[in-house]
Amino acid sequence: MANSPDTTPTSDPSYDVLAARRQPLDAIFNPDNVAVIGASETPGSVGRTLLWNLVSNPFGGTIFPVNPKRDSVLGIRAYDGIGDVEADVDLAVIATPAPTVPSIVEECGEAGVEGLIIVSAGFREVGEEGAELEREIKKIARDYDIRIVGPNCLGVMRPPNGLNATFAGSMANDGDVAFVSQSGALLTSILDWSFRENVGFSSFVSIGSMLDVDWGDMITYLGDDPKTESIVLYMESIGNARSFLSAARDVAQSKPIIVIKAGRTEAAAEAAASHTGTLTGSDAVLDAAFRRSGVLRVDDINDLFYMAEVLSKQPRPKGRNLTILTNAGGPGVLATDALIGGGGELTPISDEAMEEFDEILPPAWSHGNPVDILGDADPERYAKSLQVAANDENSDGLLVVLTPQAMTEPTKTAEHLRPYARDNDKPILASWMGGDAVANGEKILNESGLPTFAYPDTAARVFNHMWRYSYNLRALYETPSLPRDEEGLPDRDAAAEIVEATHESGRVLMTEHASKDLLASYGIPTVATRIAETPSEAVAAAQDIGYPVAVKLHSTSITHKSDVGGVQLGLNSDEAVEKAFRMIDENVTGEGFDGVTVQPMIDRSDGYELIIGSSMDEQFGPVLLFGSGGQLVEVYQDRALGLPPLNRTLARRMMEQTKIYEALQGVRGREPVDLEALETLLVRFSQLVVEQPRVKEIDVNPLLAQPGDEGLLALDARVVLHPYTTDEDDLPASAIRPYPRQYVSTHTMLEGEDVTIRPIRPEDEPKLVTFHERLSERSVYLRYANLMKLEQRVAHERLSRICFIDYDREMALVAERPNADGEDQIIGVGRLTKQPGRNEAEFAMLVIDEFQGEGIGTELLRRLVEVGEAEGLDRITADILQQNRAMQRVCEKLGFDLVRGDGREMVKAVKPLAE
Repeated sequence: MANSPDTTPTSDPSYDVLAARRQPLDAIFNPDNVAVIGASETPGSVGRTLLWNLVSNPFGGTIFPVNPKRDSVLGIRAYDGIGDVEADVDLAVIATPAPTVPSIVEECGEAGVEGLIIVSAGFREVGEEGAELEREIKKIARDYDIRIVGPNCLGVMRPPNGLNATFAGSMANDGDVAFVSQSGALLTSILDWSFRENVGFSSFVSIGSMLDVDWGDMITYLGDDPKTESIVLYMESIGNARSFLSAARDVAQSKPIIVIKAGRTEAAAEAAASHTGTLTGSDAVLDAAFRRSGVLRVDDINDLFYMAEVLSKQPRPKGRNLTILTNAGGPGVLATDALIGGGGELTPISDEAMEEFDEILPPAWSHGNPVDILGDADPERYAKSLQVAANDENSDGLLVVLTPQAMTEPTKTAEHLRPYARDNDKPILASWMGGDAVANGEKILNESGLPTFAYPDTAARVFNHMWRYSYNLRALYETPSLPRDEEGLPDRDAAAEIVEATHESGRVLMTEHASKDLLASYGIPTVATRIAETPSEAVAAAQDIGYPVAVKLHSTSITHKSDVGGVQLGLNSDEAVEKAFRMIDENVTGEGFDGVTVQPMIDRSDGYELIIGSSMDEQFGPVLLFGSGGQLVEVYQDRALGLPPLNRTLARRMMEQTKIYEALQGVRGREPVDLEALETLLVRFSQLVVEQPRVKEIDVNPLLAQPGDEGLLALDARVVLHPYTTDEDDLPASAIRPYPRQYVSTHTMLEGEDVTIRPIRPEDEPKLVTFHERLSERSVYLRYANLMKLEQRVAHERLSRICFIDYDREMALVAERPNADGEDQIIGVGRLTKQPGRNEAEFAMLVIDEFQGEGIGTELLRRLVEVGEAEGLDRITADILQQNRAMQRVCEKLGFDLVRGDGREMVKAVKPLAE
């Protein structure tokens, strides 16, 4: 918030920065008091149910009914309006007709209410009139900085503190799962189900139409909530895709996010007229988005809560190998079918484990996986077998199945397995089959942290969800790499000129020649292509290239997809080339003939035909495609989707999702394709897509991948631009923000040496390890306000989150210089972190000791201020230790106000940015 000219830090309320500040959504989830606007005594009404739920549960806060027609409601004093309430109201729940809501929101803003829940219906779901009401409300809420859940929602429950601001029939049980749903009807069904299954919740939320608070806001808040262990979502529409992905990528690393999305079988939006467009669909794109952000998608309500339970109780598997222990063959077969059908695999039992099983099991045991330990297995045999299976290095997880037989002891066996519940690094699931006969054993296992399932195939399905979730998360944790910019590559200026030339011509379809030039500017190898405007030029080009050749139409004026003129392939003589030229010329009379392209015919027999492409999704912007290519691309439907930009890890993930990936590794004696080169190509392609926003679609089909050193070659390429009538500001943006190259620059230190200052990248993790190794204890203390140990500071999980950031949520700049060996080293880091729900950010700074006093810290902070201004922030703040005088001087030099509190250890630095 900016200072007006006549305000000072001591008089402006926005400078009360030393006071504790609540999260913006605390007013909704943890209010001290609640007003019910539309409170009523009419039996069965929403207003009465809301008020009754608030007063009949152990909320403990003050309740203010608002109803101008009554002096009291349910025996509680009522108020004519929210402005008449003497106290500062944290949360107001509005249950009045839709047309009255905008004026009520205005009154709430004037009264200083911070949070609203609008349960009223009659907004965008009824048409344009309702949508206009929403626009009114949104503008008012922004003017007064109010956060809103709804409209058209059931409300919000917070079982840990007894808040029931809903019109549901009952209060949810207390627990550690947060459940957020767009469907109020489903929410009440889940509530009934939870009582039967004894499932508890940290929050139980109906999010409604998401006029203001959306999925991203919810995920961010619940990710910081200490009472929430898992986040479960029922989604009908994603809304702000960028907000969702940004929050999910950040929170998924610390808490599981499990989603069930309605509409999987709905018809996809109209596909673009390209191979890529026909191979993508909105639901498949959503799957790709969930994978990219570390979110687990399930199709069944039961799986939704199964996964919330198992991921909070058991470690994640490192792979897809499951060892099944059972005392009966049939259940083992059921589990195996479900496991293999879902993409999991049976553990190949190691030689060491086989020997140990032979020592402890009867001779008739199965000698394979599933490990049938026979029907007379006692508790000791179960426990010993589980120990052997857990120690098998080939195993990623274990499923223990028990069927009640004459000699079986379900309860005692469960007692013997209890010690393994948490003392293991692999997930253990159990299926105690038999209903009431095994109920006590199930209770023991569940209470100890070993999840149980009535049927083994259900447990196997859950394990498949677990390894897929783990697989997706590893892409967030692994230290990735990007291909280095080579000499002149990518040539972004050349690419922009190629795009602009087509754009200025008024065309949307690039010529094939220009399309290949565009790919080449990003280092993607293409087959040599010549333009010929006369028959003699075509013959000369063919002679230079060498026969056989292909001759195709080249037109810079045809503005639509057209095969007019055809393609002449496999031409072996000058006469054939000249004839092809004249034939094409005749066929396109009046269509704008500008010559032909001539290119060599490439032998494809030893290679693999792939497709790479990009098309636009209405919600997520550009989407990437990789898979099997060629003429039968739509028939095979072997493709994977991803969101740009990619790094090498994400590129490999896309490849691994296709069937052709196995062939690319080498089959039947054939050499493998250079997969690292293919990774690089996919990364370069994704850079092209995000850095050239005028591009709407790209098809590269086929991309020929040849074994060994023969390499990769784009044989055909087609690029479509957004209409030239579309303004630059209206072009679709990537759902995931690309690397902000605009913040890369150089700086000269006081000693005269140049350093590069640039945004941090995921592959900087090894450099940050070296950076932290060179910090003194004093520098560490001044930065973190405690002596954080080196092993804590350089832990992979910590550094991966510091380096693999979402540039929409934070911006970290590093100062980098070459060391004596010529290797780049990081000597300083500055970071801006946006505050949830506020248009402001906190900064932090750290420079290694040998370069302190060289002006690096001052320059990093100056650049962070510039970034904050460019990103449209209102202000930047920081908490600085009192004894860190150097940092305080840097702040004062750059126009920060320093606010000191009596007896406080920290100084608050504040710099307004927006007027």
